[in-house]
Amino acid sequence: MPGVNPDMNAVIGHDDLLLVTLDTLRYDVAAELLAAGRLPNLARHLPSGEWEKRHAPGNFTFASHQAMFAGFLPTPAEPGPHPRLFAARFDGSETTAPRTWVYDTPDLVSGLAAEGYRTVCLGGVGFFDKRGPMGSVLPGYFQESHWSPEFSVAAPASFEAQVAAAEGIVAALPPQRRLFLFVNVSALHQPNWFHLPGATRADGDSRATHAAALEYVDRHIGRLFAAASARRRCFAIVCSDHGTAYGDDGYTGHRLGHESVWTVPYAQFFLGGPA
Repeated sequence: MPGVNPDMNAVIGHDDLLLVTLDTLRYDVAAELLAAGRLPNLARHLPSGEWEKRHAPGNFTFASHQAMFAGFLPTPAEPGPHPRLFAARFDGSETTAPRTWVYDTPDLVSGLAAEGYRTVCLGGVGFFDKRGPMGSVLPGYFQESHWSPEFSVAAPASFEAQVAAAEGIVAALPPQRRLFLFVNVSALHQPNWFHLPGATRADGDSRATHAAALEYVDRHIGRLFAAASARRRCFAIVCSDHGTAYGDDGYTGHRLGHESVWTVPYAQFFLGGPA
């Protein structure tokens, strides 16, 4: 596995944790932009300067996040087995290794809470909006959760609003309390046409507008990384939960079994704490 591959038993209880899901981001678009130098802030942190190609644990937001919150992050897109960073104690697990942090609760979030972490969710897409029972399931894993229309798929400045909220959350937390911060970034999800200069609603979404949305996120993600590591070293995971099709082989959208949906970018790395 390229990049940082730490012993999570030494990380948990020592470092803060950040999990960012770039909702709906396709691997090919993410890789193309990185190679073209259009993601300077992300490139600064990606191990070996590249995204890792992985397979999503689900083909739409709800299913994929349920899996990730159970410890099943996107899997390297090559033959395994691939040891996991986190795993519930489970007899017969073939991906639990000595460097895996094992918890005795039903899910990763409650496992971290039991270890003394403050668990905080900054939602983005509708599955995190808490406006009804379905939109309350995923935020319900966390001790603290936030969502507002400013964070939603329809807000052109959604990620900036999420970053500002993250900065406030970190500043308000007692220094000695460890933090697990989860951010679901909605900007990549349709509609995203408004991120491409000159595009109109009538033009609709495309790979180009999807790419423009990722560039928008890159312009502001440095502030999120700075906030997450403001108190101590932070172990960060940045990945997509699934991709989406823009007419590929006749397919549009996600919740379907196409390469553009199953293949996602992934990175894990440490953010150094204050000097």
